[in-house]
Amino acid sequence: MFRRDPVKVALAQASEVLETDARPLLALTRAVFRRGGVLAVSRGGRRLMVPLGGVATEGVFELASVSKPFTAALAGELVGAGRLDWDRPLAALGGAFRRLPPQLTPLALATHTAGLPMHPARAAITVFTRFHDPYGGMSAADVIASARRWTRPGPAPRFAYSNLGAGLLALALAGAADQEVSAAGFGRALEDWVTGPLGLGVTLRPAHGVVRPSGVLGGTTVTGFGPLAGAGGLFGAAADLLTFGEATLQGRPPPVLHPAGLPAHLSGVAPGWLISAGPGGAVRWHDGLARGTRAGLGLHGGSGAVVALLVRGTAPPLGVRGALPLLLLSLLRGGPPEEGPGQPRRIRR
Repeated sequence: MFRRDPVKVALAQASEVLETDARPLLALTRAVFRRGGVLAVSRGGRRLMVPLGGVATEGVFELASVSKPFTAALAGELVGAGRLDWDRPLAALGGAFRRLPPQLTPLALATHTAGLPMHPARAAITVFTRFHDPYGGMSAADVIASARRWTRPGPAPRFAYSNLGAGLLALALAGAADQEVSAAGFGRALEDWVTGPLGLGVTLRPAHGVVRPSGVLGGTTVTGFGPLAGAGGLFGAAADLLTFGEATLQGRPPPVLHPAGLPAHLSGVAPGWLISAGPGGAVRWHDGLARGTRAGLGLHGGSGAVVALLVRGTAPPLGVRGALPLLLLSLLRGGPPEEGPGQPRRIRR
């Protein structure tokens, strides 16, 4: 008996749900899922979640930077409730935030246009001394102080990807939601305003079922984000990502910015999302890279497609480091990988 190729089967099934031909993505899909994971898609009320390489469909993964769309969703809910304004400086919240520069607004932080560096300065050292938890030695007060010190305003908004900015925003959201200004406070606010109402299992502290990392640098330890949990500290399963993506498509379209400094494969940025133009319209997406797992979530407003990729293993030391976002965008757009400089590259995180 010949055993059917599970990746071929997964792409055939995904093609039916997405109403497109995903078969040309076979080599890319094999490369992305070489250590296993979950490929999940939905469109028009139909869903598919395919486990690969011995990973359970319900396996819980580190979402890493795919946490950022959830942080932005919480901001959107608080804006809608009148507790926050996209363009009002965080300093207006008072308390621990009162001395922050005026350009640090929720919109600027959620779109990486606030003039903040990628990491707090100390992370240049702790990424080596605390490899799996580079921000764990910091407090919320340290994050706020770092943002106050290292903000670099420019004459016009400019894209500069920042975990520091996203983590700071999450702390401010906790305060705006009447929670303690901490990672735990952010987690409670997220549950009250976003994940609880949607019935999601996305959380900062999963009870069980976490898919352990694998890879050259992964080991078996999950990644810690300390007080910058809003930048990458969430955990969730494929079904959670599909539900969140479907709900996001049904919501109000977010504000879209087109700042200077965008990489070639991006046409814009929205709170919590990267935006890439392509056939059939622009797509919103984000990927995440933990120490030994990867994640991706993308939405196509035109077709209503949602694609979630949860992958065991790190990006390869050699080869296409943007393979996961390339697969994500190709599935959303319904076509083979594009040629040329518009291909996704990994944004430095």
